[in-house]
Amino acid sequence: MKEKVLEHNPLSESEKILSEDFYGTHSAVKAETAPAPKEKPTHYKIMCVSMYLKDIKELEEKVAALKARGYTRANKSQLIRMALRRINVDDIEIPTF
Repeated sequence: MKEKVLEHNPLSESEKILSEDFYGTHSAVKAETAPAPKEKPTHYKIMCVSMYLKDIKELEEKVAALKARGYTRANKSQLIRMALRRINVDDIEIPTF
């Protein structure tokens, strides 16, 4: 019995088929419809900080309490910014080991 083997794998060019045949010519469509790139904001940066789960829970509870009191736009970032403004580093005691 002779094995059936395809000479050409029709799925090998799936990206090309999707981008050109299904969605239209990728580069031509993109060049015509792409808006001018927006300038990135310079007044803030996105950052990642690690926190203990209990601290995250406390932060979320305080945000929920603020929202319950009518501060509907309260969020974790705003609460952290408020706390930063209130901290006086001269009042912090550095432990000695």
